[in-house]
Amino acid sequence: MTPSSAALTTNTTAHQERGAHAHWSWIPSLYFSQGIPYVIVMTMSVVMYKRLGISNTDIALYTSWLYLPWVLKPLWSPVVDITRTKRFWVVLMQFLISFGLALVAFSVRGSAFFKWSLFLFWIMAFASATHDIAADGFYMLSLSKHDQAWWVGLRSTFYRTAMIVGSGLLVVLAGTLESKNGLAPITVTVNARTAADASATNSPSTPTEASAEMRIVAKTSNLDIPLTARSADEAATIIDEAKQWNRNHGFLQEITVTKKNVSIAPAQGPISQAWSNSVSGPLRRFLAAQFPKESKTTPRSAGNVGIIELSVSRPPAAGQNVVVTFERQKRGLEYIGLAKGDKGFRLLDGERLVFNSDNWNQAAKAVIQLDPKLTKEASVTFIAGSGNIPLAWTITLFVVAGLFLGFSCWHSVVLPRPVNDGPVVGGKSLLGEFFATLGSFFRKPGVLMAMAFILLYRFDEAQLVKVISPFLLDSREAGGLGLTTSQVGLVYGTFGILALTCGGLLGGFLAAKHGLKKMLPFMVGSMYLPKLAFIFLSYAQPENFLITCAAIAAEQFGYGFGFTAFMLYLLYFADGPHKTAHYAICTGFMALGMMLPGLWSGWIADIIGYKHFFVWVICCALPGLTLALTLKVDPQFGKKVPT
Repeated sequence: MTPSSAALTTNTTAHQERGAHAHWSWIPSLYFSQGIPYVIVMTMSVVMYKRLGISNTDIALYTSWLYLPWVLKPLWSPVVDITRTKRFWVVLMQFLISFGLALVAFSVRGSAFFKWSLFLFWIMAFASATHDIAADGFYMLSLSKHDQAWWVGLRSTFYRTAMIVGSGLLVVLAGTLESKNGLAPITVTVNARTAADASATNSPSTPTEASAEMRIVAKTSNLDIPLTARSADEAATIIDEAKQWNRNHGFLQEITVTKKNVSIAPAQGPISQAWSNSVSGPLRRFLAAQFPKESKTTPRSAGNVGIIELSVSRPPAAGQNVVVTFERQKRGLEYIGLAKGDKGFRLLDGERLVFNSDNWNQAAKAVIQLDPKLTKEASVTFIAGSGNIPLAWTITLFVVAGLFLGFSCWHSVVLPRPVNDGPVVGGKSLLGEFFATLGSFFRKPGVLMAMAFILLYRFDEAQLVKVISPFLLDSREAGGLGLTTSQVGLVYGTFGILALTCGGLLGGFLAAKHGLKKMLPFMVGSMYLPKLAFIFLSYAQPENFLITCAAIAAEQFGYGFGFTAFMLYLLYFADGPHKTAHYAICTGFMALGMMLPGLWSGWIADIIGYKHFFVWVICCALPGLTLALTLKVDPQFGKKVPT
């Protein structure tokens, strides 16, 4: 080290120690803002597209391609490293991300929303990837190695907090807006009576006359079901007739945006046809035969049956659908699973009914069966609603755009100005510096092992993350948990965020105290083992919401603790003169490791079902686990160096 560089290091260290108390003003907000666009593009978009009717296969395939900017960012990371300051890039990219989010918000309500929102997400992802390069470089330039290890847990926690907010609180917001916009909800009271008009259980359907205002119409606001014995076969006949009626009249159709009407399907040429005939087709048949997807049906049982007829008051616009959801109204602690509600009434069909210009004036049938053990009179209230889903997501995205504009203004003021934050040059031309920086990464000792570890450490997570939200949202008959949009947000935005924060803080503290090498086996185990929670959820399908929250919290705690090791190893391997560019290359390989497995995850889940899929995910952890335990790491890395 030259005298000038030694003096520069000494001055920089002294400056960092004097300003250590100020790190709280920018590290949490910087990494929170780094995580927000990533989680919106990669996770929140999955929930949004699921709510808008896209299939699991298409969601996983097309949103996985959105990883591409993070995969390719090493190609332009040297440009960030050798031009302007990292501080400049951070502030500029945050402003551009805010602008991009606003454009996505406009696109959601259009007829070709899938095509345009994907395109805008892809462009926004490039700005976010550039922001990541600058933010990570700024972090390494502004902190000593020990401070990097100490803050990495908090840094990862705030980054993951942003991811939980994006897939949690923002989803809760969207779900709340879904219920507050659109058609006004109506309530229907269902009564179990000792004496009631039996004709109410199976009244004939009557067409609905059009009215000026669109609203949900129920044939009756009070349905009396007699407490009379009815055999399982008799009840099944009524139930099957109602289900067949709904199916024949198109009330049970899924809102599907096909590849054709979004104009993004690849042409079926000879290569794709050969691939389908030789690879994907045989593989699909093999998986379907070896791991058959369960088709869960409600078992037949005795108990009298009542039918509520629902319709809408006017035809929807041509090509538009009105989705009416029908469910038992929850009250108070029922929503979070602390109260079970009245189990004497079971909704067997009609949870989700689709009305269009062809069937709007026909009555869809919601089927309710009494528990045969119910012998006393009782009442329960059901609610039918139809939220404006595109509008809800538009408002949510505008909120995030405003939040990011605030981040840009905040960081333009509070980010420090390290003396070593500037272009990294070595006397070569811009192009020469680019290739020199890129080449120096691949000349690092142990680069092949490091690349394999980075690619495979999250091989299981890459597949899991694309399927979690569809699993939580899908009905129990489809193998999911049947949660609402707001419940999915709640489970991540409260229980998940608390568990993740605790795991990340503990990981950073222990890594700074004992070093990465000593803590690595424990962190790796905590990264993989808690994913067993999803196997439990898929097999047990618990109705108690708190059990689901506890399982998700366990997985998030383990992820927060174990992910600290991954982030520390990236810092360890990227250390050197071109640490900003080298760290960007590492995260590019990390994104590639998330992108490729995600492409096929939804396809596999659709073929073999959620139960088999989560078992497959656990098996996919073995390559990353093996590599993690064979890594060579300096035992002193992360520990505080005595002065």
